[in-house]
Amino acid sequence: MNGEQQESPVVFIQRIESFSACHRLHSPYLSDEENKALFGKCNSPNGHGHNYKVEVTLKGPIDPATGMVINITELKKYIEEAIMSVLDHKNIDKDVPYFKSNVSTMENIAVFIWDNMKKNLGNLLYEIKLHETDKNVTWYRGEKSVVGK
Repeated sequence: MNGEQQESPVVFIQRIESFSACHRLHSPYLSDEENKALFGKCNSPNGHGHNYKVEVTLKGPIDPATGMVINITELKKYIEEAIMSVLDHKNIDKDVPYFKSNVSTMENIAVFIWDNMKKNLGNLLYEIKLHETDKNVTWYRGEKSVVGK
């Protein structure tokens, strides 16, 4: 192009992948009794598994030269590196260092995926949606809030 700026449509791109992993809902900040009362059968010492579905959504302008927001091949590579190789067929609590100090809830898994994907996608990353089951879904868009006492 000749260096001129021009308007470009802003579109959403989404890639969906599935992975299987196990975890145990157990907080190091609570007693064993509190964990059992809060998490019930999901606190089993042997853990339990899910077939997760993750939706990675990007938002950005269409590059006039390529006609794309991102090359899907590149996006697939980033998903493989940031999600699949880290979480697929893993014990999330034992195999992923982030979860040594964070409870492996679907909310925290979505934040973990966001943080990993953000490294390569920057401001193109719009949303991570994680389906833990057909009925339990969370999504994250990078927002932070102050919590605590």
